[in-house]
Amino acid sequence: DGAVPPRRWCIPARVDLKSGYPYWAVKNGLLRAFAPLDRDARCEVAVLGAGITGALIADELVAHGHDVVVADQRDAAWGSTAASTALLQYEIDTHLVDLAKRYGERDAVLAYRACSDAIDSLASLAKSLRDVEFARARSVYFASRPWHQPALREEFAMRQKHGFRVDWLDRAAVRARYGFATSAAILSRQAARVDPYRLAYKLLARVEKGGGRVHDRTPVVRIDAGARGVRLETEAGACIRAERVVVAAGYASQRFLRRPVARNRSSYAFVTDPIPAPTLAFLANTMFWESARPYLYVRATGDGRLLVGGEDDAIDLPSRRDASVDAKAAKLARKVARLFPHVPVQPAFAWGGTFAETSDGLPWFGAHPETGARTLYAMAYGGNGITYSMLGAGLIRAAIERRRHPLARLFGFGRRERSG
Repeated sequence: DGAVPPRRWCIPARVDLKSGYPYWAVKNGLLRAFAPLDRDARCEVAVLGAGITGALIADELVAHGHDVVVADQRDAAWGSTAASTALLQYEIDTHLVDLAKRYGERDAVLAYRACSDAIDSLASLAKSLRDVEFARARSVYFASRPWHQPALREEFAMRQKHGFRVDWLDRAAVRARYGFATSAAILSRQAARVDPYRLAYKLLARVEKGGGRVHDRTPVVRIDAGARGVRLETEAGACIRAERVVVAAGYASQRFLRRPVARNRSSYAFVTDPIPAPTLAFLANTMFWESARPYLYVRATGDGRLLVGGEDDAIDLPSRRDASVDAKAAKLARKVARLFPHVPVQPAFAWGGTFAETSDGLPWFGAHPETGARTLYAMAYGGNGITYSMLGAGLIRAAIERRRHPLARLFGFGRRERSG
């Protein structure tokens, strides 16, 4: 642990991560307030961030006997978690075929299979917590343009080869089942949905019940990381001394590093008013997403609304994102209306949010060479961040317990693309 010199750095200013009216915060309100930290504390692991990623990691650590303190500058789950659309899929934004070209077929399949298993793990977790709006779903990945069909066919063949539960739908099958026109689609049975805001709060409550300590509205302004431990100083002057710190600060996390490891972008979403079950029909348990990039996606909520997202852009300025929400929501609504003209898709609440996109679609978990072994990062970046966060909880625990993990190399900062 003493291989790198002590590192001291100040925490960057608070990042404005969302615009508009994210549905989960409106629906749930402030579920619980966790007391700010007003005195010095000691622990084995300090988790910086009380969003869904930090909550999953803290829950995993406390469940296995680790002494944990969670701190967040905002109210819990009030950053990107409140704006998440919680589309739970095993598919990575990078096709399995393309991931195999970069890292080899074995590692590509390992990543996809791990994400598939993570959905099962999330199902078990949701069952133990109850009342987090978790439900299994089917996923239809359809060709946005006729010339996308060959790539989808190749992707389907590789998934089928490795045992993923997928069906090929041709033009007639899509039309018969779902009523819209496309050249082809891949139907998957391994998908789900959840209320990410409620899930995070339930997890943090369990962390406290298990002996962990959770403090929101506790900005950490400085971190000193050395060979013997980590010291976190809060804005109020309290100090947290820990053996390790886990930086789970969402899309602000990469500001802790000298060079960015992902590209921040903006994404947009809206939710409708409740739609009668006969009108919602297959949309109640089937989510749709397209092959175009950026892609449109549609899923239902537990109370019968449609949640629609997409229209990603390269904007990373809160004021410009704020100004774009209504126009982006209107454009998304028009796209969905063309697919499902019988369904009312008037936005009831619309919002935008920051998300980070890595070059290969994979996340970053573990220690970074710049900051040493006592500082671990949990960067669940990509289109299926909650699935990654579920996997990351196990990865972070393995690192703390000094155990090998099969995903540590592929999801860590030392991953290398294959040559030739």
